[in-house]
Amino acid sequence: MDVLSDAITSMRTGRPHAGRTEQHGSWGVRFPDSEGAGFHVVLQGTCWMLPSDGEPIALGPGDVVFMPHGRGHGLADSPHTPLAAFRGSLPGPFAEDAASADAASPDTDGAADAGADRRPRPDTLLLCGAYFLDRARPHPLLGELPQALHIPARLGRHPELRSAVELLGGELERARPGTSAVLTSLLDMLLLYVLRAWYEERSGHMSTGWAAALHDRAVSEALRAIHRDPAHPWTVETLGQAAGLSRAAFARRFTALAGQPPLAYLTWWRMTVAARLLRESELPLRAVAERTGYASEFAFAKAFKREYGVAPGGYRRHGQESAGALAATSLAQR
Repeated sequence: MDVLSDAITSMRTGRPHAGRTEQHGSWGVRFPDSEGAGFHVVLQGTCWMLPSDGEPIALGPGDVVFMPHGRGHGLADSPHTPLAAFRGSLPGPFAEDAASADAASPDTDGAADAGADRRPRPDTLLLCGAYFLDRARPHPLLGELPQALHIPARLGRHPELRSAVELLGGELERARPGTSAVLTSLLDMLLLYVLRAWYEERSGHMSTGWAAALHDRAVSEALRAIHRDPAHPWTVETLGQAAGLSRAAFARRFTALAGQPPLAYLTWWRMTVAARLLRESELPLRAVAERTGYASEFAFAKAFKREYGVAPGGYRRHGQESAGALAATSLAQR
């Protein structure tokens, strides 16, 4: 995988949610803090996004706003409209995990379409959704994002993002066979396209940080090498060779852009990969150690405990117990 895909994969849990919302006249909704990352897309009309801190953001047709940290916020027809508490479900440890939960049911006799034709045309039509994220170990690429990412619709800009929005809106308008699987894939695509668009727009305005790192040829080559093969016995010199720079020049450049030395990031990523393997696979500890660049199980266990404060076996048992409790709770609620 590439760095952006890996960063998302390292934090994503569960399946995302999405649904269409119609608003008429004067309206305002306040969304509380949540464990997930939310997004809103304006399909029709206009509205305002009201961050918990900062200036209101005007949204028009085709605009996308993404809240990566789950901070509370408001949506309204005007910055001055009072906000009512949101009464729907938000991402959480026991929320329903069906991506199509809010999609309309398929018609059987055309009655639903006939009823829809009689409803007044909404002033604002929104596509809203959320992703489950594990915030225990956020990737720095996502950690540096602001409270709200606003990507305005611009002619000729980010065509892939616009296409994903159109496809997602169409699937949510009327459920059909395969909708659940299609929605999950489209929501994954939407998240990647949103972040790609944001980093592309910021790359020319940032001299440091991950927006600059991803678009710096030398540093991005080194990052790709680390993510492509974290088990390789990388050194600053060999990473510099992959980047096409001398050892000293590469170390300075990587640290300035990524905010940490290259080997510090390599260790951080190896431990992140190891944690995911422990949670999601039954690989023996020896195999996990080999896949993350450690010559012995002992050396791996020592490094892992230093990073997480618990031995790899204990971490795996805790993850399995948490997954079992989650499954039992989910079954009890059905």
